[in-house]
Amino acid sequence: MKRNVAALLDGTFDLLILGGGITGAGVALDAATRGYSVALVERDDFSSGTSSRSSKMVHGGLRYLQNFDLGLVREALLERQLMVRLAPHLVRPLPFLVPAFEGARPDLRLGVGLNMYDVMATRRRRHRRKQEREAAEEGAEYWSPDRHRIIPGEEVRELMPALAPRAPSAAYLFYDCQTDDSRLVLTVLGEAERFGAACLNGARVVELIEEGGRAAGVVCVEQETGERFAVAADNVVNATGVWADRIRPEELHEEEDVPVIRPSRGTHVLIDREKLTLNAAAIVPAGGGRTIFALPWLGQTLIGTTDNDYEDGLDHPQPDPADVRYLLDAVNGFFELELGFDDVAGAYAGVRPLISTGDPKKSVDISRRAELYETSSGMITITGGKLTTWRRMAKSVVDRIAEREFREAPCRTHEIPLGHPVDPSELPLIEGVDERSRRHLASRYGLFAEQVLRMCSERSELAQPILAGMPDLLVEAAVAARYEQARTVADVLLRRTRLGMLAARTLTTDLGPARRVAEAMAPERGWGRRQSKREAETWIAAAEAEGLVVREPVATTT
Repeated sequence: MKRNVAALLDGTFDLLILGGGITGAGVALDAATRGYSVALVERDDFSSGTSSRSSKMVHGGLRYLQNFDLGLVREALLERQLMVRLAPHLVRPLPFLVPAFEGARPDLRLGVGLNMYDVMATRRRRHRRKQEREAAEEGAEYWSPDRHRIIPGEEVRELMPALAPRAPSAAYLFYDCQTDDSRLVLTVLGEAERFGAACLNGARVVELIEEGGRAAGVVCVEQETGERFAVAADNVVNATGVWADRIRPEELHEEEDVPVIRPSRGTHVLIDREKLTLNAAAIVPAGGGRTIFALPWLGQTLIGTTDNDYEDGLDHPQPDPADVRYLLDAVNGFFELELGFDDVAGAYAGVRPLISTGDPKKSVDISRRAELYETSSGMITITGGKLTTWRRMAKSVVDRIAEREFREAPCRTHEIPLGHPVDPSELPLIEGVDERSRRHLASRYGLFAEQVLRMCSERSELAQPILAGMPDLLVEAAVAARYEQARTVADVLLRRTRLGMLAARTLTTDLGPARRVAEAMAPERGWGRRQSKREAETWIAAAEAEGLVVREPVATTT
C-alpha cells in the first residue's frame, strides 16, 4: 500500500479522479489512453458503491421505450454491442423471454416495442462491415443480436424449466447482455493502470486543494494507517456517483442549473438455481403495470429490481424486507412457487444516482441520463447514467477537459480491448483444479487466468475451492490481495469473487470459508495467525452491515 501512495506523490497529475466505480474507472482509462497523466483515489474499495450492486445487465433498457427516451436506448444498445467486442469474456449475450400461457399469443404491443429495439440496435451496413473486419483481425467473432422472434412452448420450457408446470404456449425471445459488474470495474482499472494511471483505494478525501480559486488537488487520509497525504493535479473530476453532491456541497448549492441527485434504492435477491432453474432471463409481471426480471447469474438465479426513493445512509444500503417480499411474491405468482425468506441465498441493495432538474414544477423529471457540470472551482462532476453507458460518460468528461485546454486528444476507448479472452482448454493443467473452475477463471480473468493458475503452483493449497460446490478458488483471494488492492475478507467475498452475494446465508453461518480466505490473503498482506483470525471474523460484521441475509419481519399483534 505504501508503494501505491508513493505513486500519487510523484509530481502533479494532469487529471485526478475521485471515485473508483465504473464511471471513475472509465475516466481513468479514457484519459490515460489519450496521453494524460492520471491519478484515481477511492474512499473504500473499488466498485464498493453502486457499481457492484447493479442488476448485472448491459442493455438498452427496453422499458425506457415506454417513455420515448429513444436517444438513451439507442446509445446504450450501441455501447452494448461494443462491450461484447471489447470484453467478450466479461459481457455475454443472454436470451430474454416474455412468455404467454393458455394458448394465447404474446402481446402485439410488446412486439412493436421489440421491433423498435431491433432496429435501434443495428448499425448502418458500412459501419457493421468495418466492425466485422476489425473483429476478424483480432481473431474474435462479431456478435450481433438476432431479431426477436416468437418461440413455441416446448422451446420455452427448455430455456426455462421452472415454467414447465404452467405449460407456456409461446414466448417472445430477444437478446440483451449481462456481466459481472465489479469484475468489469476491476478490468477497466487494470487497463487504465497498464496505460500509466495510478489508482489507490482506501483513501478518503478530506480536503479540496485550491490555487487561485481553482481546484488543484486533494488531501487524503489513508484508511489503514491514518497517513495524511496530498495529491496535486491540474484537473479534478468528481465521479463519486450518488455521493457526488457530498464533495464541496456549499459550492454546488451556490451554482445555478446544477442537477439534483435523487437516490433510488434497487433491491435484488439470489435464489439457489435448484429452487428456480432458468437457462434464460424472464420478464416477470409484478402488478400495477410494473415488471421485474429473473435471470441466471454465476450459477444462481438473480431476481430484481425495485426502484424506490431512498433517504437513509448511502454507505451501506440494506435490502428492505418489504422489497424482498415484493420480489418473492411476483416470482411465486409467475412460476407458481412458494419461495420464502429462508430460500433467499443472499440479497443486496444498490442506490442509483438518478437525476432531477431541481425544478419543483418538474418533480417527476427523474432521468437515467448522465449529467456533467463544472462548478466555480473548475471541478468537473459526472453523475447519473447507467452501467451500460460508462464509456460514453467517461468520454464526455475527458472531451470537456481537452476542450478547455485546447488539446487535440481524440478518444480511443472504442478500440482498447478490456482484458483478453482465453479458451479454457488452453489454460495450464493444475492438479486439483477441475474443468468447471477452469471455465470460471477464463470467464472472470481472461488471459490473466494463466497467472492465477501459476500462483496455484506456488502454493498448492490455493487450488481448493473457497466454498464447496462453487468454482471460486482460494487462489483468487491471494490474487486479489497481490494485484487488486483487496484489503479485507469482505473485499474478496463481495467484489473480487461474488460469493458474499451468491451464498451469503451459508457464508454467515459457517465461518470456515472466511477463515480460509484470510489464510490465503495472509502472506500477501503480512498477517500473522492471530490477525488472520480477526480478519475472518470481521466478515460477519461486514455482512450484517450490508444486510446480505434478510430475515422476514416478525408479525406483531395489537
